[in-house]
Amino acid sequence: MGLAKLKTKITVDEYLESERLSPVKREYVDGEVYAMAGGTDNHNLIAGDLYVLLVNHLRNSICQPFIGDIKVQVARHVYYYPDLLVSCEENPPDPYFRNQPVLIVEVSSPSTERVDRTEKLLYYLQMPSLREYVLIDQHRMNVEIHRREANGGWITYYFNENADNVELTSVDLSIPLVDLYRRASFDKNAGREDE
Repeated sequence: MGLAKLKTKITVDEYLESERLSPVKREYVDGEVYAMAGGTDNHNLIAGDLYVLLVNHLRNSICQPFIGDIKVQVARHVYYYPDLLVSCEENPPDPYFRNQPVLIVEVSSPSTERVDRTEKLLYYLQMPSLREYVLIDQHRMNVEIHRREANGGWITYYFNENADNVELTSVDLSIPLVDLYRRASFDKNAGREDE
């Protein structure tokens, strides 16, 4: 999540209608609206490169990748803007959000990591359609994948070695870890508190 909580509670319908006109992206959790912060160059380079890989990989699939501007309806009263999501919905209920993603990716930073690892993790893992939730650290080579197993349980996988291949089984894609970080610069972004 990003900036600050707005002062008054609003309904889901009020949020969805006002979000279409808002110059700032806002997430919605149980009547509370939170403005989103901007991102760093590392954040955008990592998310952008992964998006391009997903677009090319899924070009002949019904599944579609989205970056940053499409909300996901996580629960009846919860909407987030993940950094990336892949949805295979053939007839989505609304062009402004998806509610059946198979893959959600967050590129986390010190200011978003707590929410990404707690609140969002708990909500995302309750979504019946979700097969993988991926957390990518923008300050060092570290990818964490929460993957739904055949029995419905979740297992977490970690990728942090140069030789690792990040396996996204939800979309049948293997990516060398170094390719995800090929344009990231760790020196100039180390320890920054913004996203």
